[in-house]
Amino acid sequence: MSALFLLFLLFLFMLLGVPVAVSLGLSSITTILMFGNQSLTSLAQKFFHTMQVYPLLAIPFFILAGTFLTTGGVARRMIDFANAIVGHFRGGLALAALLASAFFAAVSGSAPATVVAVGSVMMVGMIRSGYSKDFSAGLICNAGTLGILIPPSIVMVVYGAITETSIGKLFMAGVIPGVLLTAMMMITIGVIASKENLPRQAKADFAKVWSTFREAGWGLLLIIIIMGGIYAGIFTPTEAAAVAAVYAFFIAVYVYRDISIKSVPKVLIDASRTTVMLMFVIANAFMFAFVLTTLQIPHAATEYITGLGLPVWAFLLVLNFLLLAAGNFMEPTSVVLILTPIVFPIAMQLGIDPIHLGVLMVVNMQIGLVTPPVGLNLFVTAGVANMSLEDTIKAALPWLVVLLSALMLITYIPSISLALPNALGL
Repeated sequence: MSALFLLFLLFLFMLLGVPVAVSLGLSSITTILMFGNQSLTSLAQKFFHTMQVYPLLAIPFFILAGTFLTTGGVARRMIDFANAIVGHFRGGLALAALLASAFFAAVSGSAPATVVAVGSVMMVGMIRSGYSKDFSAGLICNAGTLGILIPPSIVMVVYGAITETSIGKLFMAGVIPGVLLTAMMMITIGVIASKENLPRQAKADFAKVWSTFREAGWGLLLIIIIMGGIYAGIFTPTEAAAVAAVYAFFIAVYVYRDISIKSVPKVLIDASRTTVMLMFVIANAFMFAFVLTTLQIPHAATEYITGLGLPVWAFLLVLNFLLLAAGNFMEPTSVVLILTPIVFPIAMQLGIDPIHLGVLMVVNMQIGLVTPPVGLNLFVTAGVANMSLEDTIKAALPWLVVLLSALMLITYIPSISLALPNALGL
């Protein structure tokens, strides 16, 4: 009864237009007062306890690093490098846009930032070169989702903090799925390019490739610093986030000089706004999870699901449907915060690897970014492409075939997620 009441209140508040963070907090307080033995003081303590969860410290640092990189010209230099590598193939500009999105995803950790940074440059060029506006917008919208899969990923940080799973392992586990999805989208572009005879550019000589690589190298080096530093044991993922923020500041201000010292306070304010908004959601979600645990809702759900005798493959299928449905109405971080405390104990009982589960949830959240009515990438792409939301949805939906195919592979072939962490002995 308490579980139904809690979830009913949560979705009622959200349907009434109450912000997700406030909905989580109000439903938690109301439920614990009616069904629990805890005082409001315990809820307040849990709310502020969030600020003491060490892994969550990575979030503001990664947001700050991404803001410096998005504000500067790092994305443009990565686009030039990607164009020099693959621009001579049929549909080369589309391939370059996808590859640049993968590069920028690996340094920003944000899907909307990837859409803005790459789309604002590539959309105009693709349309001028003969690509349809629908094709260009659909590609950029879906390529931007790589921002939450290819590490560093803020969604992975949140999942790791909730489940006490190694964030370093999660980062490593996202690499091969990210490469797989990028490759599948590249193959799709190749098929469309061949069928529709999309344009290609002159092949860049070695000097051009080298010069664009040197220009983009400072940004690409951040990938090595983050992943190499974590794997080598030089620093933890949280420390890696701090290093990334300092490094992004250094290259944006002193190397590329895209941002003046006078503009730094504005970048800090922009990053702070995003951080405060996200951390308020997380704090309320931790309080929500505390209420779930206090009322033994995860325990009851685990006993019920395991009592049904579902095989693992059937549970994973149901879980995908649940996550995809939730992703249609909430942004990724909120879905992970709300559902993880419920599904994680069940998955552990069924013997599902927590790293595999984390990657699976992130891929589902990728799809949620491009599905209406609340797909964040849809709104961002509509703004970048100067299209109506309806036209943007129509442009993005055909790519769901690729994303869903990748989801099925990652769901039922755990080694795709686990191969790299296991090979590295993490």
